[in-house]
Amino acid sequence: MASVNKVILIGNLGKDPEIRTTPQGTALARFSVATTTTWKDNSGAKQEKTEWHDVVAWERLAQICGEYLHKGKMVYVEGSLQTRSWEDQNGQKRYKTEVKANNVVMLSPRVDGARPAAREVSEVAEAPTYDDDVPF
Repeated sequence: MASVNKVILIGNLGKDPEIRTTPQGTALARFSVATTTTWKDNSGAKQEKTEWHDVVAWERLAQICGEYLHKGKMVYVEGSLQTRSWEDQNGQKRYKTEVKANNVVMLSPRVDGARPAAREVSEVAEAPTYDDDVPF
């Protein structure tokens, strides 16, 4: 049976994306997206919980995210989960699970108050995998 690895998030950016270039010259953007779930508890009081999701975008998608995404803006992210592993300075094996974005849509209105900037950015090329000792 086939498997599925798909993530869809709609939330707000915690800070501006961090843009880097790998030693091979590939653009990389890292940013976090907050999603909030609300519910009523047994007493009827409203409760909420915010989850933070680490997102990584590669190549042209990374460059566009760096240009258009800003702290606090609402964004739609579609991608898949990936887990990286590395060895830290103390020789301990570390793991980080993040969303590898392949589609990003900016949902917040533009700063000038014009129509919403529902700009869709898709990256169809397969994101490269890098096996280095330095976690980003």
